[in-house]
Amino acid sequence: MSRLLLTPLLLALLAGCGKPNEAPAGLQGDPERGRIALAQHACRACHMIPGVTGSEVYVGRTLDDLGDRQYIGGNLPNTQANLVRWIREPQTIDPDTAMPAMGVSEREALDMSAYLLTLKK
Repeated sequence: MSRLLLTPLLLALLAGCGKPNEAPAGLQGDPERGRIALAQHACRACHMIPGVTGSEVYVGRTLDDLGDRQYIGGNLPNTQANLVRWIREPQTIDPDTAMPAMGVSEREALDMSAYLLTLKK
C-alpha cells in the first residue's frame, strides 16, 4: 500500500483515539485518582479492572465494560450518582450483595466512578 493511502488511514485512526481514561463529558471526578483509589481499596481482590493491579482471582463481576452497562448491581440505572452510592453503600441498595462497604469517601467514590465509567468495550 502506498504512503498516500496509508497516511489518511492512520490519521483517521488516530483522530478516534481519545486521551486514555478521560472522563466522559458531564462527569465529575478525576479518573486517574479514581484508578489509584481502586487499587488502594483493593477492589481488584474481587473484580477484574483494567489498569488496576491486584489479584487474579475474581469473586465479583469484571468491570471492563462498566461504562457500557445499563444497570449497576442488576437493577440500579447506571448513572454516576448511582455508581457513587453503590460504591459507598452497596448493602443499602442490595442487602444480599457480597460487596462490602469499604469506607470509601464521597470524593474517592466520585473519582472511582469517573474511572470506571471510562471502561467500555
